[in-house]
Amino acid sequence: MRLVQSLLLVAVASALVGLGTMTSETSVAAAGAGLVQQGPLYKNPIALQLYSFRDSFKANGVPATLARIKGMGFTHVELAGTYGLTREQFKAELGKAGLTPVSMHTDIKLLASPTDSAALLADAKFYGVQYIGNAWFPHEGTFDEADAKAAIAAFNAAGKHAAAAGLQFFYHPHGFEFAPGTATRTLFDMVLAQTDPKAVKFELDIFWAHHGSADPVALLKAHPDRFVLTHMKDMKPGTKKDWTGHAPDDTSVALGSGEVNVKGVVEAARGTAVQWHIIEEESPEPEKNVPAGLAYLKSLAAGPGR
Repeated sequence: MRLVQSLLLVAVASALVGLGTMTSETSVAAAGAGLVQQGPLYKNPIALQLYSFRDSFKANGVPATLARIKGMGFTHVELAGTYGLTREQFKAELGKAGLTPVSMHTDIKLLASPTDSAALLADAKFYGVQYIGNAWFPHEGTFDEADAKAAIAAFNAAGKHAAAAGLQFFYHPHGFEFAPGTATRTLFDMVLAQTDPKAVKFELDIFWAHHGSADPVALLKAHPDRFVLTHMKDMKPGTKKDWTGHAPDDTSVALGSGEVNVKGVVEAARGTAVQWHIIEEESPEPEKNVPAGLAYLKSLAAGPGR
């Protein structure tokens, strides 16, 4: 019944477009907002990575952009910078918009430092987030075994510092970590095996895992206790896969319209440690793709057999 209701909302929005009473962008956003207001219909609530609207923050300013995000139906977000504002100003704008941060991305080298980590952890406490992490381990050229060993040391240190502050550290693999390490395991397998399973968790970006030739569904099933967040992002069919961690922005498409098994991820995440599905768009059309992706995720809310 819930799935039918969700699909009907999207169908109604599409009908309004056909009648000329709404634009495509407005109708999908309205559908997404209505679905969010029903509450979390499945295990994992949905947030938005604010980086998705990086261009809007620059062009339209923070207050207007946050208000637009709220209007799409989001109540929780993941942070990645403050777009020219102080942390006090940015937190105030989040409050005015009615948006609550749940996680944040930051510099891994600073977070791994016994001294420099203090300021970052203080920022996390200031914003009230539970999760603090990193989305790119710095390296030169191709990520290799030496880089993996350096990452392991950094992640264990960052995890220890975060845990001492009552926070959870996570790393967001960016695709290059899934390159072969040996004949039987990837470099990510090595990182996962040699990091503290309690202090070091992961955020599964399903686009970048797929881009690195990994199966995000299989990863969730194989390591149900290690992933606490996801980045929900779909890939344009036919996109070239490699281990560079880079892809053109326009290969990021609305959830459900690409080649990533988004539905499989939603289903697999139910029985794992995943707490939040976080939508992220790297495309130049977040105003269209984000609400469309939100509506698609909510259409999956009833899950199998319901």
